[in-house]
Amino acid sequence: MRQLRKILIVGGGTAGWMAAALLSKLFKGLYEFTLIESEAIGIIGVGEATIPAIKKYNELLGLDESDFMRRTQGSFKLGIQFVDWGREGSSYIHGFGVIGRDLEWLRCHQYWLKMNGQGRAPDLANFSINTAAALENKFMRADPKMVDSPLGQIAHAFHFDASLYARYLRGLAESKGVIRREGKVADVTLRGEDGFVESVTMEDGSVIAADLFIDCSGFRGLIIEQAMKTGYESWAHWLPCDRAMAVPCARVEPFTPYTRSTARLAGWQWRIPLQHRTGNGHVYSSQYMEDAEAEAILLANLDGEQLAEPNRFRFVTGKRKQTWNRNCVAIGLASGFLEPLESTSIHLIQSAIIRMVRLLPDAGFDPATIAEFNRQTDFEYERIRDFIILHYKATERDDTPFWRYCRDMEVPAALQRKIDLFAANGRIFREDEELFAEESWIQVFLGQGVIPRGYDPLVDLRSEAEIEAFLGNVEGVVRKCVAVMPDHAAYVARVCPAEQDRPREPTPA
Repeated sequence: MRQLRKILIVGGGTAGWMAAALLSKLFKGLYEFTLIESEAIGIIGVGEATIPAIKKYNELLGLDESDFMRRTQGSFKLGIQFVDWGREGSSYIHGFGVIGRDLEWLRCHQYWLKMNGQGRAPDLANFSINTAAALENKFMRADPKMVDSPLGQIAHAFHFDASLYARYLRGLAESKGVIRREGKVADVTLRGEDGFVESVTMEDGSVIAADLFIDCSGFRGLIIEQAMKTGYESWAHWLPCDRAMAVPCARVEPFTPYTRSTARLAGWQWRIPLQHRTGNGHVYSSQYMEDAEAEAILLANLDGEQLAEPNRFRFVTGKRKQTWNRNCVAIGLASGFLEPLESTSIHLIQSAIIRMVRLLPDAGFDPATIAEFNRQTDFEYERIRDFIILHYKATERDDTPFWRYCRDMEVPAALQRKIDLFAANGRIFREDEELFAEESWIQVFLGQGVIPRGYDPLVDLRSEAEIEAFLGNVEGVVRKCVAVMPDHAAYVARVCPAEQDRPREPTPA
């Protein structure tokens, strides 16, 4: 058995430096890491929104959360607000964390469904600390001492500046021995006998060889696609948006602790609040909207002064047919693209890195190891894909051809089973280790108007008076907890105000 010695990461940005930082931290000098990056190639976006799983990545790096927030102009995130998705004028929040509390073995929403059927249920947002606090622009970290209180159940993620995050991780990676090479790759050399990657040639003529290649080159897929011709599976028939533009604007008040996604005529617009500015973008379908109209809609709906010209890019939703091919692993946009509707881009980078760590091969690259990596990656991508498709499918909108197409399209069989099951009695079951838990599906289903025809029969073991008392107690406790939480802007200003200078070397936890 011959061990790997040299690992080459092609591409910087969020994906490249996330890989470099974590791999160099975990392997502690066992391998030689080199990262190729060109200052001439920019990164996409003006802000990044995440989900709570990123906290695990930060813990593995040993980062102090407040320091991380200061260095990346970060803000906290309790969930995502969806405006005009189910129908025009509608709004709901997909909050992280739990919904109320279970009563015996039934979830809180089952009791809510019975009362909602009688027109006697309060807004579902009142039963979750994350959604109720978000609507009041309140935030605090969960108090670990209050295990049985909603204040101990707050689940949070982050918004941050993508370029500052990459720079922050670069400092950490270089401190752990990662060698950065400035420049562009001009050519990729494959071995004639088996098609494995042998080396890359830089524009200056220098040749860099390695045992394992990590392709973080973005949509181009410099190695995984341009050189290895791996192939791409398009999901555009389910997710027809294929264009996006991003633009920053000045920060405005209130300083919201959530991402906002507003449905537009042929797609949707994001809003990501950072400490120094707000990130905005418009994701749309070129089949249903011209670029000029999409830009006009985006710029007309900024809530602060425009700070730059829009950054435009094209994409095809889908994934590589193999994200690990021979001795090349694609991470980030090189592996595939799922539009950032549920803020999963960073998570897919993180999960790919951790999956690679768990399945890191020797230099023989056993096919069984590669096959398992690809199997797990396919499952994760497909389940996230289905969750995103649900947002488009579960709509009552018929005001544009785009929304009529989405409403009427056939969806993947696994998603249709979930829709049918929930529509019957409000049941949802998490499959294996899929990313989104039952609470996420419940909030999107109900938020977009998929109201079950019935509820779990065991609800009727309780009298209506008992159910009303139970729901009233949950709602009251959440309301009292939100009342004592500080304002999000005040909390950030006190705990992790951003520094204006360039990020220094990260401070370990």
